[in-house]
Amino acid sequence: MKLSITCLILLIALIGISCSREGGTKIAFVTNNTAEFWTFARKGCEKADSELSNISVEFKMPPDGSAAEQKRIIDDLLAKGVKGIAISPSDPENQTQLINNAAKQAFVVTQDSDAPNSQRAFYLGTDNVEAGRQAGRLIKEAIPQGGKIMIFVGKLDAQNAQERKRGIEEILKDSNITIIGTKTDDVDQTRAKANVSDTLVQYPDVACLVGLWSYNGPAIISAVREANKLGKIKIVCFDEADQTLEGIKDGWIHATVVQQPYEFGYRSVHLIARALSGDRSVIPANKLEIIPTLIIKRNEVDAFITKINQLRGRT
Repeated sequence: MKLSITCLILLIALIGISCSREGGTKIAFVTNNTAEFWTFARKGCEKADSELSNISVEFKMPPDGSAAEQKRIIDDLLAKGVKGIAISPSDPENQTQLINNAAKQAFVVTQDSDAPNSQRAFYLGTDNVEAGRQAGRLIKEAIPQGGKIMIFVGKLDAQNAQERKRGIEEILKDSNITIIGTKTDDVDQTRAKANVSDTLVQYPDVACLVGLWSYNGPAIISAVREANKLGKIKIVCFDEADQTLEGIKDGWIHATVVQQPYEFGYRSVHLIARALSGDRSVIPANKLEIIPTLIIKRNEVDAFITKINQLRGRT
């Protein structure tokens, strides 16, 4: 019985629960996986929910990060009468119809990863091409002598992955740096680490490893540590996982490009609430609400850790 109760609690945590009160207009925030990255977005949703007396927010994380699981969640939310949805589509090209159908019943925005060909009201999140350019410049800093790099990401179907990779390619074009490949892991963190380990064996002369999603940084540093190559191979990654920030503090990771997922949650809930109240001025003319990215290197990491620990309630 104890085991069953524990499993139930874990399942509820993964799938998502209402951020606060019942009643009021229902708004939902739907992620594309269960990575720690989304902890900050949840905090933003909770803060916005506490400020809006007529709103009830639900935060949903698909356990397997699949488009099929996202569809099940969206269908369930619409059946419950949710009027606003912020979703990070895991496969936007093949989820256009899902988003279009949802937009007939609710005010839908995309966040984190866009579906520009859909009828979403607007996209809120990172300019991922520019974020990729930032990563490309960091790679050039990390290996000014040039060399081979490998890119790692969960899925290349996701718009944010495609755009980050495009930004990197743009900056590295005509340089002395060669992208030898892109390895995907289908949001499987064990596979993410195995991809790095395989790369280190297959390409012993690889100069830099690049992770595009939040858990790729920890996977990279774990595999590099096990191969006894810390300090011998440069690492550039995205987001603010604990292991990534510790790797920067220790000097093993050159830098990370961080988004502001707290703002994804906070601002999407507030903007959707305003739109549902009749204020359509929240929809940008270009349908893009861009949240700037930050670059965190060793000299900024302590202050940044203090800031994000405050956001997630750590002392």
